[in-house]
Amino acid sequence: AKTSPRGYVVIHGHFYQPPRENPWIEQIEVEPSAAPYHDWNARVTAECYRPNSVARIYDGQGRILDIVNNYRHLSFNFGPTLISWLETQAPNAYARLLEADAQSLAALGHGNAIAQAYNHAILPLCNERDRRTQVRWGIADFRHRFGREPEGMWLPETAADLETLDVLAECGVGFTILAPDQASRVRPLGTDAWTDVSGGRVDPTMPYRVRTPGGRELGVFFYDGPISRAIAFEGLLNRGEDFAHRLAGAFVDTRPWPQIVNVATDGETYGHHHRHGEMALAYALQYLEDQGLAKATNYGEYLARKPPTHEVEIRERSSWSCVHGVERWRSDCGCRTGGRPEWNQGWRGPLRGALDSLRDRLAGLYEHEARDLLRDPWAARDAYIEVVLDRAEPRVDSFLREQAAPDVDGARRTRAIELLEMQRHLMLMYTSCGWFFNELSGIETAQILQYAARAIELAGRVTGGSFEETFLPRLKEAKSNLPEFGDGWGVYEKRVRPSQAALEDVAAHYAVSSLFEGYPDETRLFCFDAARRESTGLDVGGARLRMGRVG
Repeated sequence: AKTSPRGYVVIHGHFYQPPRENPWIEQIEVEPSAAPYHDWNARVTAECYRPNSVARIYDGQGRILDIVNNYRHLSFNFGPTLISWLETQAPNAYARLLEADAQSLAALGHGNAIAQAYNHAILPLCNERDRRTQVRWGIADFRHRFGREPEGMWLPETAADLETLDVLAECGVGFTILAPDQASRVRPLGTDAWTDVSGGRVDPTMPYRVRTPGGRELGVFFYDGPISRAIAFEGLLNRGEDFAHRLAGAFVDTRPWPQIVNVATDGETYGHHHRHGEMALAYALQYLEDQGLAKATNYGEYLARKPPTHEVEIRERSSWSCVHGVERWRSDCGCRTGGRPEWNQGWRGPLRGALDSLRDRLAGLYEHEARDLLRDPWAARDAYIEVVLDRAEPRVDSFLREQAAPDVDGARRTRAIELLEMQRHLMLMYTSCGWFFNELSGIETAQILQYAARAIELAGRVTGGSFEETFLPRLKEAKSNLPEFGDGWGVYEKRVRPSQAALEDVAAHYAVSSLFEGYPDETRLFCFDAARRESTGLDVGGARLRMGRVG
């Protein structure tokens, strides 16, 4: 028989992959390490994102009892750069995400989905302007997909400081989720006596309120650290029933408030990091409900039911994956993943310094070049997310009518878009994964250097100048652990330049692939529109010849 629920459970999944598209063609190229799949997005989708949308629940004899959409019962955020890929490459899984949020919104009055700062930059390390744009772009992406304003926002790596929380509150975000050791001290609202809760001693069964420097307030949930670690690293997903009992066991009968047990992990834990983890999740959620052990809900619904009664002060510049705060993304702090024992991460600081210098130099260029093209260059950058989300010509026209100076057309119109694309790539180059791992030449760091190279190219196209001359010597200060690369300049030459694609390369690809592809007169090739002007061919035996013009 069911018993009365002892409290509420929120299981949050942070679903994220770094953007992997080649910046010159806006498509992901083959990633051999993801074999047998084309790339890592495709692999993780097959192992996690899609299975969670159709998770199976079995009986003791291996028979399927039910197929459920885990997102319907899971609090979740999907990184904007990942969900944009899912929209076109895994449309069924994408549709199930939207459906789950709509169903939870109808049932609870609050949707399961929350937003994420746009491309997973470490916000406390961003300058004020980039921090604001990252939050605004994340909100705009969420609104575009889910058709509503986000109640909450996931901070990349839960990296937080008061300035970042102030931006969230300013932009209308109601709450965020932090790790327990990011709390410093708490006190009941309306009192003066603080209690030290540093070292992860904060009570995670209630929400808190934080006051920001701008005089604003934001709700904060601290996830249960021990249970979250057990899910991610200690095999708790091996058996769904054990998972359910571990969650239910976190309630304390002596607490007088309606408690929340909330856990947070990478969403990829459920199926990618732990095979069949999505089935353990589905079973645990059903078991909790069937046995009356707890009621599954989401943060927004719980916050409306149980507003904060305590205020919290957070540990500044802290995160969930670096015990040193946010040093993992700017110094050799000792946090790393894999690699040889003798390797170091001394390259992190020089890499960030080189990118900061490039960002600041091109910010001046942007202001100078855009002041006669855009009414307000930085407001236009904030609004440019609408073009990123929909690049159809009518949307671009609408954007320019709103943001461009009255006489901008023709070549000046193209220049305005090139400047905004330069700014987009300057933000993408701060994607956190570029610093997270152990070696400068890794695919994640090479990826952010590709964004830097694309921004440099666009700057040169607008001004006719060269910006590599000052950037590459700065990269030389970042030393690789591998002799074949030497330093950041070597990584740039060996891992970035081969990825660059000019229009001539796209035309060559069209020419070669036309031997095997029956292209229509007008087609989409990567991020380019290709129109065939002339075409003739000859097939003789096993030989084939094609000639023509394409524009």
